[in-house]
Amino acid sequence: MSGGRNYRRKFMNTLMFVLAMGATAVALVPLASILMYVVAKGLTALNWDFFTQLPRPVGQPGGGLGNAIIGTIILVVAASFIGIPVGILAGIYLAEFGRGRLAGLVRFICDVMTGIPSIIVGIVVYGTMVLAMKRFSALAGAVALAVIMLPLVTRTTEEMLRLVPNSLREASLALGATRWRTTLSIVLRSAMGGIITGSLLAVARIAGETAPLLFTALNSRYWPTGLLDRIASLPVYIYTYATTPYEEMHRLAWGAALVLVAMVMLTSIAARMAGRRFGGGGRQ
Repeated sequence: MSGGRNYRRKFMNTLMFVLAMGATAVALVPLASILMYVVAKGLTALNWDFFTQLPRPVGQPGGGLGNAIIGTIILVVAASFIGIPVGILAGIYLAEFGRGRLAGLVRFICDVMTGIPSIIVGIVVYGTMVLAMKRFSALAGAVALAVIMLPLVTRTTEEMLRLVPNSLREASLALGATRWRTTLSIVLRSAMGGIITGSLLAVARIAGETAPLLFTALNSRYWPTGLLDRIASLPVYIYTYATTPYEEMHRLAWGAALVLVAMVMLTSIAARMAGRRFGGGGRQ
């Protein structure tokens, strides 16, 4: 009797293991296929000119997307300077000080914003900034990207801070430290790994956004000149070139897609390394 039960348990264990491995393979095959296809198509466009030259006029071969690469870096860095500090401060408030209806409202808004299509954010920033300034600009694009990453950073910070044991807070307060001193020096430092990881994943999330930039930063065929001017970006160029009938532009679009995937992959790797470096956040 017991032998039959053991047999059934081993059979179900093996069956579940095989099903789990099969589901993993089903999930990985399309992802690996897409990555390999992008690499195969994009490598043909990568050369020194691609990284250092401006786009050529329609019909002329050669050129590159150096302005779009620099523009993408500027947009992501500017958005990070706006979104990450605000998101971390909001997460600290929710985890350490937020009580009552206001905190619940902030959490609800963050959850709703996480699911809002990015094109809606672009339209809102277009109506509030672009029309007010009467010009497309890199600053408007950075604000739109910052709005997208803000709820991700906020909720990640809150959850990481909640993982920090209360005993650390109590020990700090017992030694005479103030609440803010405890939060900044003890709690925040303990959760720094998870916060950095969440922030880098939010950066990777906004790096490939196209729709908000079409309404805010638009595009440019020239090198970036400032945050108050239009600016080029890889996602917009991929969208623009992929919809043209010219083979040369298709080749550049594949190259831009490969560079963008590489940037996102490096950011994700940095996030994993940061998580390991700091012990995975607030776990003690």
